[in-house]
Parts: sequence; C-alpha cells; structure tokens
Amino acid sequence: MNDDVRNIVLGVVAAGISAALGWLARTYVWKRKLRRKQAFFGLPENSESLLVVNRDPATSEPAVHRFDVFALLELSALIKDCGAHTQLITQDAVHQGFGERTEFCVGGPGSNRRMLAHMSAMLPGIRINIDPEPGPDRGAFQIGSERYRLEAGVAEYVLLARLTAGDPKQSRPVFLFCGQRAITNQAATRYLARNHERLARKHGSNSFVLLLKVINSQAYGPDVVELVGDVTRTAQTPLPAPAAPRNSHRAS
Repeated sequence: MNDDVRNIVLGVVAAGISAALGWLARTYVWKRKLRRKQAFFGLPENSESLLVVNRDPATSEPAVHRFDVFALLELSALIKDCGAHTQLITQDAVHQGFGERTEFCVGGPGSNRRMLAHMSAMLPGIRINIDPEPGPDRGAFQIGSERYRLEAGVAEYVLLARLTAGDPKQSRPVFLFCGQRAITNQAATRYLARNHERLARKHGSNSFVLLLKVINSQAYGPDVVELVGDVTRTAQTPLPAPAAPRNSHRAS
C-alpha cells in the first residue's frame, strides 16, 4: 500500500470515527433532554395521562371552544414527544383523584367543574368571579389581596400551574390552564411548550403557580404573553374570611 492509498484510508476511518462520535454525542444530549422533559411532565415512556376538556359556556349544547381545541392539540404534541399516551375526557366525566396519572386540565371554573375542584382543594388563595351577569368584575381573578380584571381583547389573565400532592417525586403532577377567556388557555399551553425547559430548571419537581397576561389578543392572538409573577405562595395561602357584619342596636 503506497502513501496516497494509506492516507485516503486513514482519512475515511477518521471521518467515520468522528461521525460516530458526533452521532453518539447528539444522541446522548437528546436522550438527556428527553428524560428531563419526561420528569417535568411526569410522563415516562408509555405512561398514561389525562386531558380534561371543558365546555364552551356560550353554547347550550355540549361543545368545546375552538381555542380550547387548539390548546388540546398543543398539549397532545407535548405528550407524544414524551412517548406517552393520553385519554381525552370531558370535565363532567372525571371521577377519580389525582397523582396516579399526569393530568392536563383546561378551562376556568365556570366551564370546568374539575378545575373548580382542583382550585378549591389546592389553591385556596384564589377566587375567580364566575357570575354570568355583566359587570366590571366578571371573570376577575382575586389572588390574595390583588384583583385582576378582564379587558377582553386588550389585557386578559390566565393561571398556569403545576401542582403535586404528597411527595413530588412520587406523585404525578396536574397542570392547570385557567384563563379568563378560551384564547388565554391556548396562550398558557403555548407558553408552557416554549418555556418548559426553563421552568424545569427553576422549579424542578415542585409545585408552582404563574400568573400570565395576554396582551392585545384581538391583534396578536395567543402569542404575546407577559409573565406577571410567580404567585405560588399567595395562591396556596387561604384567603382571610370576610368580616362578619356588625349588628346595629338602637336604644329604645
């Protein structure tokens, strides 16, 4: 074998080794990212999860708002990326606790009784006005002492929460997407899809509750979202009981 042939063979072998090492490195990084994603969502390979869908309160017939359908599609893609399976179920058909399977619950307490149950049990520091009558506080969030009113199409709020019961390393999480309008539910699912790696680094397997603000949805749809703040501690602290009215006594 002359020098030219030997150099060609050595070059091919070196290129093959470099390609193999590069493939192994990329595979390792991809698998590590996948494991972190599966751990954050509580979705190991071939695990089961629940997608709990609300009903559209604007219709008398059982129906799902189109923005909530878009939210469910985005969540389904996340679940599929983790190699897990999902069961779609309506809000009035879930008759089980939480912690055994990861749950994604979409819609406010006025349209999703499952959401109402979760918030009553785990987020006692939040009240949402679900009165159907028009008024300035319709749909407003009260978080602790702060109130966040709905300005339809201009400034709308949504809660994004990851909650666990008991040992967070053993219990599967429930994710809540609780918005003032359907488009804000989609905004929250999109925010989670884009930021889950950062949220996993910050919160790990712990519970968190984020308040998001959707800006000018009439022009930008669900894409422009601002993080108002982490309200976990306030949301988990029961609101003070309203003061009892005083009885007035008039001397006779």
